Amino acid sequence: SLILSSLRALGWRGDGLGSFSDYPASLCPSPGFSFLLSCFPGHFINIHFFLYRNIVLNNPGKRNALSLSMLKSLRQDILHNIDSSDLRVIIISAEGPVFSSGHDLKELTPKEDTKQHMEIFKTCSEVSFHIDLLPVPVIAKVNGLATAAGCQLVASCDIAVASEKSKFATPGVNVGLFCSTPAVAIGRSLPKKVALEILFTGMPMAAQDALLHGLISRVVPEDQLESETLKIAQKICQSSRAVLALGKATFYKQMERDISTAYQIASQVMVENLAMKDGQEGIEAFVSKRKPNWFHS
Repeated sequence: SLILSSLRALGWRGDGLGSFSDYPASLCPSPGFSFLLSCFPGHFINIHFFLYRNIVLNNPGKRNALSLSMLKSLRQDILHNIDSSDLRVIIISAEGPVFSSGHDLKELTPKEDTKQHMEIFKTCSEVSFHIDLLPVPVIAKVNGLATAAGCQLVASCDIAVASEKSKFATPGVNVGLFCSTPAVAIGRSLPKKVALEILFTGMPMAAQDALLHGLISRVVPEDQLESETLKIAQKICQSSRAVLALGKATFYKQMERDISTAYQIASQVMVENLAMKDGQEGIEAFVSKRKPNWFHS
């Protein structure tokens, strides 16, 4: 197919997972980017660029509900080849007017099936937890409604860019299932009283309010969502992968500690950062007024 031949021409054969489909080579954003389209029917299109991976929730007919199979695919996709030095950023987006409606409620009955229920919530929690631990930044690109576990996914990402029409909600309370697992990520993104208001009422939050309170990073017009998200991704791709990985891990680690311990941790990491090849290369490049040549170590 066109996509497979394009990959081979760029010297990237793929991993043999999934099936290949045609994808216009003209959509390759710049020289040096390659891409793989591996399809999980009814669930995902995973487009792997040379420097960033775009994971697209692709079940709009079911409002991109996070079924157990979709959650497993998402977990697999974010972890796949994560230690590759070529991978710098992951973008999570969705097809259709709904980013994700959250869990597939049909999978949450009957009440006796506690084993499956536990697997669903455990897998969803693992996706959020893994995003924190990944050595690369994860960006949510939201164009529509994100509710319940879908809102949890947005809150779990390191950066979130949303279109002006996007809304965010945790309406589980309205159907008798409080959004307790989404509350973990949302409660770490929003002020307590704001988080509890949307959790207790289920009322949707507009994109501008989500930006004001810190659930998302940026609000842009719908026709600029793709370009603005890629600007952020491409800017991140210009930095040292190793330095970004260290910085991300340290940020989340120090946030859990008291301020005195946080500064101790951060100070030690700054020293470790200076001992890295890229720590010295970046400073030397700045002093010499040239672009750095990263070792990614």
